[in-house]
Amino acid sequence: MSKAAPQTLPTTRNWLIFFMVAIGIFMATLDGSIVNIALPSIMADFGVPLAVIQWVVMVYLLTVTSLLLSFGRLSDIKGRRIVYSSGLLLFSLGSLFCALAPSAHWLIASRFFQGLGAAMTMACTPALIVDTFPEAERGRAIGMMGSVVAIGLTAGPALGGILTHYFSWRAIFYINIPIGFLTAAGVFFLLKGSKADITRPEETFDWPGAVILAVLLGTLLMAITHAYDWGYFSVPTISLLTIAMMAAVSLLYVETRVRHPILSRSLFAIRLFSMPILAAVILFVCLFTLVFLMPFYLIHPGGYPVNVVGGIMACIFVALFVVSPFSGALFDRIGSRFLCTLAMGLVACSLFSLATIPAKASIFSIIWRLSLAGIGTAVFLPPNSAAAFSAVAPKNRGVASATVAAARNLGMVLGVAIGGAIFNSVFFKLSNGLSLQEYQPPLEGIFMDSFHYVMLGGGIIAVLGMVIAYLRGPEKTNSGR
Repeated sequence: MSKAAPQTLPTTRNWLIFFMVAIGIFMATLDGSIVNIALPSIMADFGVPLAVIQWVVMVYLLTVTSLLLSFGRLSDIKGRRIVYSSGLLLFSLGSLFCALAPSAHWLIASRFFQGLGAAMTMACTPALIVDTFPEAERGRAIGMMGSVVAIGLTAGPALGGILTHYFSWRAIFYINIPIGFLTAAGVFFLLKGSKADITRPEETFDWPGAVILAVLLGTLLMAITHAYDWGYFSVPTISLLTIAMMAAVSLLYVETRVRHPILSRSLFAIRLFSMPILAAVILFVCLFTLVFLMPFYLIHPGGYPVNVVGGIMACIFVALFVVSPFSGALFDRIGSRFLCTLAMGLVACSLFSLATIPAKASIFSIIWRLSLAGIGTAVFLPPNSAAAFSAVAPKNRGVASATVAAARNLGMVLGVAIGGAIFNSVFFKLSNGLSLQEYQPPLEGIFMDSFHYVMLGGGIIAVLGMVIAYLRGPEKTNSGR
């Protein structure tokens, strides 16, 4: 039975709740991209190699990816008000620990707690919007929340560059603290007695599935990240891959036997849901392979100051404002198959063009290449998400929402892991054992060779994404949607 009957919220209060929820999702999205710009400064400050510093990004994305479905399910059982406000509180505390970090490993551990809080807020956001707004206003609110996500992705690189250049990389974490605490308190009291307070104590939480999923992703990404250093056939690499395979088998076994599984088997049996999810993972692998390494290219061989780097990187996400509305409207007329295949092609062109870029390229030469990736992403996301949601029954759209978010974050963290693994392997081999930490101008040629290999690999993955996007097949007619 439900804990409390929901209250009908006045329109003004609805939009106040929207504002509070928007702040939370903006902060969580912002922190997924803002740190990339500061990575070279953090690496220099702590004096650690790239294989260590990339975990500042990866542990955040990995934590969010691993726990999104778990916290989405937990919010159904315990109530979204408690989970969301607790997530904001934990995110703010994690930001404080990040800002005060005395070492790289302390920073990585603090980013884990940030990711924990971000997963709690991201998992609740779509359902909170649906709970808060009546059907007549719901579409507008969901569309505006998409714009908030786009603003977070766009502002991250630019804001990160400005704060790092004029203050310190620690400033990118300090700004979260007062905003997060105030918003957590506001949401906690505003949502009291609303639909977000409804609980389902009769339902159980799939703790084994949640733990096994986290082990699976963590061991797999650890192996991918460090295989070049340990050796691809070394005992640690083989051991981690073995654990990941055992976890995958265990997850399949457990999820077929629990009453309320984290992974919904029925959803993945739907081709027009599972294929867009796989395509989304591939798109974000390609995008974050680029996003992760571009700041190092722009700062080291490129020679651009960090504040300029932030502005250049922001151009990738500007297209989300301009192109996404048109892409969403086109989906209603022609479906997602052609649009998503075309979008993957644009991302592939961007990566293949970056595989030939010179060390000292002009800003224009860089921006048009990055803009191709941004346009491709903007063309892809609205129709791909709409296709996935349209393929499932309304009662399953909450789980579908968490699955789409998990696919996005899984692609991000895999992109960072794969990009770092390829770059480190090539750089280590060509430089006779050196790492990016020891970069000097004489290593420019080796850096560019390593960078080009990563972009070429990303382009090949994007071509695979074109095939996956096409194989989804046509959607039903509009009347069938």
